[in-house]
Amino acid sequence: MSRAGILPIVAAVFALACIPFLINSNAVLNFLVTALLLTLAGQGWNVLGGFGGQYSFGHAAFFGTGAYVTAILQVRYGFNAWPAFGIGIVAGAAVGAVIGILTFRSGLRGSYFALVTLAFAEVLRIIASVAPITGAGVGTLIKLDLGARALQFQSRAAFYWFILALVAIALVITKLIEQSRFGAWLVAVRENEDAARALGVDATRVKLGAMTISAAMTAAAGCFYAQYFLFLDAAIAYGPWISVEALLAPIIGGAGTVFGPLLGALMVKTLGEAAKHVTGDVPGLDLVLYGVVLILVVGFAPRGVAGVIARCRAWLTPPAKLAREAAHD
Repeated sequence: MSRAGILPIVAAVFALACIPFLINSNAVLNFLVTALLLTLAGQGWNVLGGFGGQYSFGHAAFFGTGAYVTAILQVRYGFNAWPAFGIGIVAGAAVGAVIGILTFRSGLRGSYFALVTLAFAEVLRIIASVAPITGAGVGTLIKLDLGARALQFQSRAAFYWFILALVAIALVITKLIEQSRFGAWLVAVRENEDAARALGVDATRVKLGAMTISAAMTAAAGCFYAQYFLFLDAAIAYGPWISVEALLAPIIGGAGTVFGPLLGALMVKTLGEAAKHVTGDVPGLDLVLYGVVLILVVGFAPRGVAGVIARCRAWLTPPAKLAREAAHD
């Protein structure tokens, strides 16, 4: 990775890491933790949907698998939280690989692919709501055991830094993908899959790789959710809320960009909190706001917030400097 590629990530992560030293409010830190949780899930969707053009409506399948696997291993089999967390990520990636094999080898694209991913998430939700191992309708409660050994921290700041570290890893992976040959193949498949195949790109393998990486990132978000809230049920773990928000964050922030999911997640969570403060807990109001913002983004800023920032930067930067940066890249 080039120095120009890593510096913005280092700067952003460092700035975010300093926030707990400046703000002691648990409410603010909880807001930021949930925003970073959404960023991680959104970055997973971004790898597949933003860079690869494979729009998924069922990322809850990966989120829920990661959450349930890490929780079940701890509650029912006595695993330590740290290896359970890693196994949860692997399990989510495996589910992504299986779904990818079944869909991509069948030639499903576009809306057909999106609907199939939604169907997988719904099937897993129904299974989790009745299976004894998940607690069925009662849910799964992870025992409170404060301490770093159990991946349970007394302060929200520690949770914040942990999820920030996961987001930083996801940002670096996404940047590496963007600058790699694999990333170029992924974009080629997104723009014109048939043309990419004609040029020798193994589109099925490329999409399957993106699906697996995407699922692993989203599963990591699910694992963190389980450790942070210590309770799961099927409506939470496999609920449509995470599929919707994981899709909205990168589209609003800038699909196919490294920082798009982070910008979008902050906007999505801010809108949600604003709706609660203005009108109380009116069911569905946050979805209405998300829909309005999504329409505005698609209509007036198709590249999202990241695209708007890039245009503003281009207007303010002297042409000679832009030419030098383009030559350097």
